[in-house]
Amino acid sequence: MGPVLTCNHPFSPVTMSNTIRFYHRGAVQSIEHPAPTQTVLQYLREDLHCTGTKEGCAEGDCGACTVVIGELQGEELQLRSVNACIQFLPTLDGKALFTVEDLKQADGGLHPVQQAMVECHGSQCGFCTPGFVMSLWQLYLSREGERSPPQRKEIDNALSGNLCRCTGYRPIIDAARRMGELPGVSFDRAALAAQLRALRRDDMLDIPDSPNRQGGFKAPRSVDELVAAKQADPKACLLAGSTDVGLWVTKQMRELGNVIYLGQVDELRRIEERDGMLEIGAGASLEDAYRALASHYPRELGELWQRFASLPIRHAGTLGGNVANGSPIGDSMPFLIALGAEVALRGGAGQRILALENFYLGYQKKDLGPDEFVEAVRVPLPKAGLRFRTYKLSKRFDQDISAVCAAFALTMDGDVIRQARVAFGGMAATPCRAAQAEAALSGKPWNEATMEAACAALAQDYAPLSDMRASSDYRMKAAQNLLRRFWLETRDDAPLPPTAVNAFANA
Repeated sequence: MGPVLTCNHPFSPVTMSNTIRFYHRGAVQSIEHPAPTQTVLQYLREDLHCTGTKEGCAEGDCGACTVVIGELQGEELQLRSVNACIQFLPTLDGKALFTVEDLKQADGGLHPVQQAMVECHGSQCGFCTPGFVMSLWQLYLSREGERSPPQRKEIDNALSGNLCRCTGYRPIIDAARRMGELPGVSFDRAALAAQLRALRRDDMLDIPDSPNRQGGFKAPRSVDELVAAKQADPKACLLAGSTDVGLWVTKQMRELGNVIYLGQVDELRRIEERDGMLEIGAGASLEDAYRALASHYPRELGELWQRFASLPIRHAGTLGGNVANGSPIGDSMPFLIALGAEVALRGGAGQRILALENFYLGYQKKDLGPDEFVEAVRVPLPKAGLRFRTYKLSKRFDQDISAVCAAFALTMDGDVIRQARVAFGGMAATPCRAAQAEAALSGKPWNEATMEAACAALAQDYAPLSDMRASSDYRMKAAQNLLRRFWLETRDDAPLPPTAVNAFANA
């Protein structure tokens, strides 16, 4: 059997607007007026004394704090691994929280994931082990009913957010294969879904500020409530997946003031095709967004999907938050700009649509009114004649920040480039297009001479900085070489692409 799904006390018929309620360890937990920026990890270790979940980096990199969150999206139950160290406690309202303690079986025995780790010697010092176990448990749950062991690519993806300094990973990968060979343990999804339906609130969670708090916390239930909350408090901090804002608290020790959480607005999670565009709500997770994008651009975006942060970060973070943050080293913006994506902004005056490339005015400066927020990202769907690629260069394959991220999109008219869009991250203060390189490409035949002229023009577009990730010279040479790679892959006599990237996109 799986975690016990019972309730130790009856539900209250009235939900207080300043009280969060979530399911944990077989019971509904109610916390009145929780601290808005207390992390889930702090709550587990300091308040509940559930010390199986560890603190390593406190920034969502090492995975020692990995937990699994259950929530309903519509009527569909989702169970996803996230980093407890950067998730704020009030965001658990209406959800279920599972930790390594939940894997203990009714007879006191080990879950197959834990048993496999023991049999395959997947733990040495043990500090990182609970996080690995929870990531593998999420993989185990996602494969219920599967008879074959998980493929290496599935395992690598599931463990992309977990670091170990002892084992060299091989025995942990062996355990991931072994866990499916052991006698199975079922998980009562229907019972959990029923618990979460009973926890749904109709009102907006509203935790007011008080003298012993750093600010208030609101969780609107609709876009209209979100608009009203932002109008009433334009300086409030908007919180989506907390994968960036969480670090402001845990690393920079910042006080956020009042927080408005987007995660309860179902309208912002929608992903739908409309008028030749894929419209991705600002609350849709990075994992859901990239899955939808890669279904249309499997060869072009399959690898970037896999290499964007880690699975727990993609489960928590949102594409809308990535775009709104506007980091010059964010991996989504180059390909979105190259494809001609738009951003839908919403405020008291209604909605306005802006080309994404015009959204960024300078480093950490955006064309965004005081009461406005990103409502959706609109991405053009593939069209005939499009040749498109995006590339990421970093020191590690998994879970690493790019030194350079490049995206190239050519619209062809026969063998002539009718339109060229080239965008880079890591080359300037904002993700931006390469106007001189585009001019060298537009109206020209797509041949080696045109490509070399565009490579030379890149030196006029960017004057990249040197930092811990790469020198200025390296970045420029890498940018030019990526353009050369793009030509080699998309010229008329280019060989067929490898199938490895598509394997992930179709997983």
